[in-house]
Amino acid sequence: MTQLQPTTTPARRRPDRGDVVLFSAITLAGAGLDLWSKYAVFAWLGGKIIPEHSLIDGFLQFIVRENTGAAFSVLAGKTWLFVAISVVALVVVNGMFVRGKLHPRLMVAAVACLNAGILGNLYDRLFNDGRVRDFIDVYIGDHHWPTFNVADSLLCIGVGLLILLSVITSQKAQDGH
Repeated sequence: MTQLQPTTTPARRRPDRGDVVLFSAITLAGAGLDLWSKYAVFAWLGGKIIPEHSLIDGFLQFIVRENTGAAFSVLAGKTWLFVAISVVALVVVNGMFVRGKLHPRLMVAAVACLNAGILGNLYDRLFNDGRVRDFIDVYIGDHHWPTFNVADSLLCIGVGLLILLSVITSQKAQDGH
């Protein structure tokens, strides 16, 4: 007679104190820096006749812009869509964190960057008539990269870190580690 072994589910890894501190610190500092920088630059330059200030001539300036779309003004005016996507993304990101699905710690940092970026731009969409405030203008001559903000930078950093982690994990799997 065969004896049945009880099935066990793997123990869920809860975020430890270090994860909570890291996730919270990056989220709060990132979203806070985004909102503060938007407020400060728009208050400073918003009343000027020419709302721009060169930081590095020929390369970087602050300039007042508002965007009702996503990157490169894609789907401009679809505020409800961006709000819905942002809310779903926040639920997923924070749910993954709370359920302990984020490890190693670099993944916690990456997802916290995403969280902060989503929060910063969602705030603008909700409290600035659907317009996200952008002010960082990188350019060479007459060629300008689309104007962006700190939240956009945090989103790119988060995605970049996730891609890096994916490459590292894939490389370790191929090496047999």
